[in-house]
Amino acid sequence: MTNQTASSPKSPTEADRWLARFIETRAAGASPARAVVLVEGISDQNAIEALARRRGRDLAAENISIVPIGGAQAIGRFLDRLGPRGANVALAGLCDAGEEVEFKRAFERAGFGSDLTRADMERFGFYVCVADLEDELIRAHGAAAVEEILAAHGDLGSFRTLQKQGPWRGRPIEEQLRRFMGSGGRRKFRYARLLVEALDLARMPRPLDGVLEHL
Repeated sequence: MTNQTASSPKSPTEADRWLARFIETRAAGASPARAVVLVEGISDQNAIEALARRRGRDLAAENISIVPIGGAQAIGRFLDRLGPRGANVALAGLCDAGEEVEFKRAFERAGFGSDLTRADMERFGFYVCVADLEDELIRAHGAAAVEEILAAHGDLGSFRTLQKQGPWRGRPIEEQLRRFMGSGGRRKFRYARLLVEALDLARMPRPLDGVLEHL
Protein backbone atom coordinates (compact mmCIF):
# COMPACT_ATOMS: atom_id res chain seq x y z
CA MET A 1 0.00 0.00 0.00
CA THR A 2 1.32 3.43 -0.87
CA ASN A 3 1.61 6.35 1.49
CA GLN A 4 -1.68 8.09 2.31
CA THR A 5 -0.46 11.68 2.78
CA ALA A 6 -2.00 12.90 -0.48
CA SER A 7 -5.31 11.10 0.08
CA SER A 8 -5.69 10.90 3.83
CA PRO A 9 -9.15 10.29 5.30
CA LYS A 10 -11.44 13.29 5.66
CA SER A 11 -13.95 11.85 8.15
CA PRO A 12 -14.11 9.25 10.93
CA THR A 13 -15.65 6.74 8.50
CA GLU A 14 -12.83 7.20 6.02
CA ALA A 15 -10.34 7.04 8.88
CA ASP A 16 -11.71 3.64 9.87
CA ARG A 17 -11.44 2.48 6.29
CA TRP A 18 -7.86 3.69 6.15
CA LEU A 19 -7.10 1.75 9.32
CA ALA A 20 -8.69 -1.42 7.94
CA ARG A 21 -6.65 -1.16 4.73
CA PHE A 22 -3.48 -0.58 6.73
CA ILE A 23 -4.02 -3.67 8.87
CA GLU A 24 -4.99 -5.83 5.89
CA THR A 25 -1.94 -4.75 3.91
CA ARG A 26 0.39 -5.37 6.83
CA ALA A 27 -1.17 -8.79 7.46
CA ALA A 28 -0.46 -9.67 3.83
CA GLY A 29 3.24 -9.08 4.45
CA ALA A 30 3.52 -5.65 2.82
CA SER A 31 4.73 -2.46 4.49
CA PRO A 32 1.86 0.09 4.33
CA ALA A 33 3.80 2.94 5.97
CA ARG A 34 7.04 3.52 7.82
CA ALA A 35 5.31 5.82 10.28
CA VAL A 36 1.85 7.23 10.98
CA VAL A 37 0.96 10.68 12.30
CA LEU A 38 -2.40 10.70 14.10
CA VAL A 39 -4.16 14.07 14.30
CA GLU A 40 -7.65 15.08 15.33
CA GLY A 41 -8.64 16.85 12.11
CA ILE A 42 -7.79 18.07 8.64
CA SER A 43 -6.46 21.46 9.79
CA ASP A 44 -3.75 19.67 11.79
CA GLN A 45 -2.91 17.59 8.74
CA ASN A 46 -2.65 20.70 6.55
CA ALA A 47 -0.35 22.41 9.03
CA ILE A 48 2.02 19.44 9.32
CA GLU A 49 2.17 19.00 5.56
CA ALA A 50 2.90 22.71 5.09
CA LEU A 51 5.68 22.65 7.68
CA ALA A 52 7.19 19.50 6.17
CA ARG A 53 7.42 21.24 2.78
CA ARG A 54 9.10 24.25 4.40
CA ARG A 55 11.55 21.97 6.18
CA GLY A 56 12.42 20.33 2.87
CA ARG A 57 10.83 17.00 3.69
CA ASP A 58 8.80 14.84 1.33
CA LEU A 59 6.52 12.80 3.59
CA ALA A 60 5.24 10.66 0.74
CA ALA A 61 8.79 9.73 -0.25
CA GLU A 62 9.54 8.97 3.41
CA ASN A 63 6.46 6.72 3.51
CA ILE A 64 4.84 8.67 6.34
CA SER A 65 1.03 8.80 6.50
CA ILE A 66 -0.89 11.63 8.18
CA VAL A 67 -4.29 10.43 9.34
CA PRO A 68 -7.05 12.78 10.58
CA ILE A 69 -8.89 10.42 12.91
CA GLY A 70 -12.02 12.54 13.24
CA GLY A 71 -11.68 13.65 16.85
CA ALA A 72 -10.14 12.60 20.13
CA GLN A 73 -12.78 9.95 20.76
CA ALA A 74 -11.20 7.82 18.01
CA ILE A 75 -7.63 7.79 19.34
CA GLY A 76 -8.04 4.61 21.41
CA ARG A 77 -9.13 2.59 18.39
CA PHE A 78 -6.09 3.69 16.40
CA LEU A 79 -3.63 3.14 19.22
CA ASP A 80 -5.01 -0.35 19.85
CA ARG A 81 -4.44 -1.33 16.22
CA LEU A 82 -1.21 0.56 15.52
CA GLY A 83 0.50 0.62 18.94
CA PRO A 84 2.66 -1.94 20.78
CA ARG A 85 -0.18 -4.47 21.10
CA GLY A 86 -1.05 -4.13 17.42
CA ALA A 87 1.03 -3.31 14.34
CA ASN A 88 3.68 -1.58 16.52
CA VAL A 89 4.35 1.02 13.82
CA ALA A 90 6.22 4.26 14.53
CA LEU A 91 3.68 6.86 15.65
CA ALA A 92 3.47 10.59 16.29
CA GLY A 93 0.65 13.08 16.60
CA LEU A 94 -1.03 16.18 17.95
CA CYS A 95 -3.91 16.79 20.32
CA ASP A 96 -5.63 19.83 21.83
CA ALA A 97 -5.10 20.62 25.51
CA GLY A 98 -8.74 19.85 26.21
CA GLU A 99 -8.25 16.31 24.90
CA GLU A 100 -4.98 15.57 26.70
CA VAL A 101 -6.57 13.42 29.42
CA GLU A 102 -8.46 11.38 26.81
CA PHE A 103 -5.25 10.78 24.88
CA LYS A 104 -3.31 9.76 28.00
CA ARG A 105 -5.97 7.25 29.00
CA ALA A 106 -5.98 5.80 25.49
CA PHE A 107 -2.20 5.45 25.57
CA GLU A 108 -2.33 3.66 28.89
CA ARG A 109 -5.05 1.28 27.68
CA ALA A 110 -3.04 0.55 24.52
CA GLY A 111 0.01 -0.59 26.49
CA PHE A 112 2.28 2.45 26.37
CA GLY A 113 2.64 2.63 30.16
CA SER A 114 0.80 3.94 33.20
CA ASP A 115 0.51 7.31 34.96
CA LEU A 116 1.80 8.99 31.81
CA THR A 117 2.89 12.62 31.91
CA ARG A 118 3.02 15.11 29.07
CA ALA A 119 6.76 14.45 28.84
CA ASP A 120 6.02 10.73 28.45
CA MET A 121 3.61 11.51 25.63
CA GLU A 122 6.27 13.55 23.87
CA ARG A 123 8.69 10.62 24.08
CA PHE A 124 6.10 8.70 22.05
CA GLY A 125 5.95 11.57 19.55
CA PHE A 126 2.62 13.07 20.68
CA TYR A 127 2.47 16.77 21.46
CA VAL A 128 -0.22 18.86 23.13
CA CYS A 129 -1.34 22.17 21.58
CA VAL A 130 -2.39 24.86 24.05
CA ALA A 131 -5.29 25.45 23.63
CA ASP A 132 -5.34 24.11 20.09
CA LEU A 133 -3.26 24.45 16.93
CA GLU A 134 -4.95 27.69 15.88
CA ASP A 135 -4.18 29.22 19.27
CA GLU A 136 -0.53 28.13 18.97
CA LEU A 137 -0.18 29.68 15.52
CA ILE A 138 -1.94 32.93 16.45
CA ARG A 139 0.34 33.40 19.46
CA ALA A 140 3.42 32.56 17.40
CA HIS A 141 2.53 35.20 14.79
CA GLY A 142 1.02 37.84 17.05
CA ALA A 143 -2.44 39.29 16.40
CA ALA A 144 -1.25 42.11 14.13
CA ALA A 145 0.57 39.72 11.81
CA VAL A 146 -2.47 37.44 11.63
CA GLU A 147 -4.63 40.40 10.67
CA GLU A 148 -2.18 41.17 7.84
CA ILE A 149 -2.58 37.60 6.60
CA LEU A 150 -6.36 37.93 6.74
CA ALA A 151 -6.13 41.14 4.74
CA ALA A 152 -3.87 39.52 2.14
CA HIS A 153 -6.46 36.80 1.59
CA GLY A 154 -9.55 39.01 1.54
CA ASP A 155 -10.92 38.07 4.96
CA LEU A 156 -10.18 41.11 7.11
CA GLY A 157 -13.62 42.63 6.48
CA SER A 158 -15.34 39.45 7.61
CA PHE A 159 -13.18 39.40 10.72
CA ARG A 160 -14.12 43.01 11.53
CA THR A 161 -17.78 41.96 11.28
CA LEU A 162 -17.23 39.18 13.81
CA GLN A 163 -15.53 41.63 16.17
CA LYS A 164 -18.70 43.75 16.22
CA GLN A 165 -20.97 40.86 17.10
CA GLY A 166 -22.37 40.85 20.64
CA PRO A 167 -20.74 37.66 21.99
CA TRP A 168 -17.30 38.71 20.69
CA ARG A 169 -17.35 42.49 21.08
CA GLY A 170 -14.62 43.58 23.49
CA ARG A 171 -13.06 40.12 23.80
CA PRO A 172 -9.26 39.74 23.49
CA ILE A 173 -8.30 39.86 19.83
CA GLU A 174 -6.57 36.49 20.08
CA GLU A 175 -9.86 34.91 21.12
CA GLN A 176 -11.65 36.68 18.29
CA LEU A 177 -9.11 35.43 15.77
CA ARG A 178 -9.34 31.89 17.05
CA ARG A 179 -13.12 32.00 16.76
CA PHE A 180 -12.89 33.42 13.26
CA MET A 181 -10.51 30.65 12.18
CA GLY A 182 -12.93 28.05 13.49
CA SER A 183 -15.97 29.40 11.64
CA GLY A 184 -16.92 29.77 8.02
CA GLY A 185 -16.80 26.35 6.38
CA ARG A 186 -13.28 25.34 5.37
CA ARG A 187 -11.62 28.49 6.78
CA LYS A 188 -9.93 26.52 9.57
CA PHE A 189 -8.37 24.10 7.08
CA ARG A 190 -7.15 26.93 4.85
CA TYR A 191 -5.63 29.11 7.54
CA ALA A 192 -3.80 26.26 9.24
CA ARG A 193 -1.74 26.03 6.06
CA LEU A 194 -1.49 29.78 5.42
CA LEU A 195 -0.34 30.58 8.96
CA VAL A 196 2.38 27.91 8.82
CA GLU A 197 3.54 29.11 5.41
CA ALA A 198 3.81 32.73 6.60
CA LEU A 199 5.54 32.10 9.94
CA ASP A 200 9.26 32.50 10.56
CA LEU A 201 10.58 28.97 11.00
CA ALA A 202 12.39 30.01 14.16
CA ARG A 203 9.01 30.83 15.74
CA MET A 204 7.18 27.67 14.72
CA PRO A 205 5.03 26.23 17.55
CA ARG A 206 6.89 23.51 19.42
CA PRO A 207 4.23 20.83 18.93
CA LEU A 208 4.43 21.10 15.13
CA ASP A 209 8.21 20.93 15.06
CA GLY A 210 8.18 18.17 17.65
CA VAL A 211 6.06 15.85 15.52
CA LEU A 212 8.31 16.18 12.49
CA GLU A 213 11.50 15.88 14.50
CA HIS A 214 10.24 12.65 16.05
CA LEU A 215 9.93 10.91 12.67
